[in-house]
Amino acid sequence: MSLLAAERIKLFSTRAPWWCTALAIVASLGFAVVFIIFGGDEIPVTVSNTQTASSFGLTVILVLAVLAAATEYNWGTIRTTYQAVPKRAPALLAKAAVVSLWCGLVGLVIGFGSWGLGVLLKPDADLALNSAADWRAVAGQGLVFLFTGVLGVGVGMLLRSTALALTVTLVWTQLVEGLVFLIPGIGRDIYEWLPFFSAGQFIGGSLTTSALNLGELPLGPLGYGAYYASICVVLFVIGVVMNQVRDA
Repeated sequence: MSLLAAERIKLFSTRAPWWCTALAIVASLGFAVVFIIFGGDEIPVTVSNTQTASSFGLTVILVLAVLAAATEYNWGTIRTTYQAVPKRAPALLAKAAVVSLWCGLVGLVIGFGSWGLGVLLKPDADLALNSAADWRAVAGQGLVFLFTGVLGVGVGMLLRSTALALTVTLVWTQLVEGLVFLIPGIGRDIYEWLPFFSAGQFIGGSLTTSALNLGELPLGPLGYGAYYASICVVLFVIGVVMNQVRDA
C-alpha cells in the first residue's frame, strides 16, 4: 500500500497529469458535441456513435501514461525509488496500477459523459442502454483507457526517453495505423490486427468498419478486447524485464 501511495503522490505532484486529464475530457466531450449536433441525417446518433470522439481522449491518455513512466528516468526518480525498494517489479507494478486506474476512471467519465451529452442534445434518439453492446460501448471505455494506461507505462519503461517514447506513440497513433490500410495487397489484413483498431472494435467501431468497407472481421468485439488487453500487458511485461536486464 505504501508503494501505491507513493506512486499516487508522484503522479499528481506535477501539472502534466492534470493538464492531460483535462485535455482528454474536454477534447472528447467537445468533439462529441460537434458530432451529435452537426452529424447530419447520414450518420444517425446511436449509443455507439456517441463515442466516436473518444479516440481524441485516448491519445492524450496514452501520452499521460508515457510521461508518467518515461520522465522517471529523466529525473532519476526511479533510481531513488529502487534504493527504498530493491526489487524492481513491485515498484513498476505499483506505478502501472496507479496510472492505469486513473486512466480507466477518465475513460468512464468520457464514455458516460459522451453518452449523456447525446441523451441531452438528441432526446428523440434511441440512446437507451438496452443491450450488452450498448453497455460495452459506454462503460467499455473504462477498460480500454485502463489498458491504454498499462500500454503507455510499458512503452515509457521500454524506451526510457520522454522525447523518443512520445514520438513513437504519436507517430503510431496519428500516422502508422491510418496509413497501413493503404499498403497494396496486405494493408487490409494488417490493419485488422493493429492495437487501436482492435480497441475500437471492442467498444463498437461501426463507423470505422463501414467507412473502410472492411466486411467480416476475424474476431468479435470480445475477442478484439482480449487481443488489445494482451498487447498492452505483453508490452508492459517486456518493459519490466528490460528494466531488470539493463540495471542488473
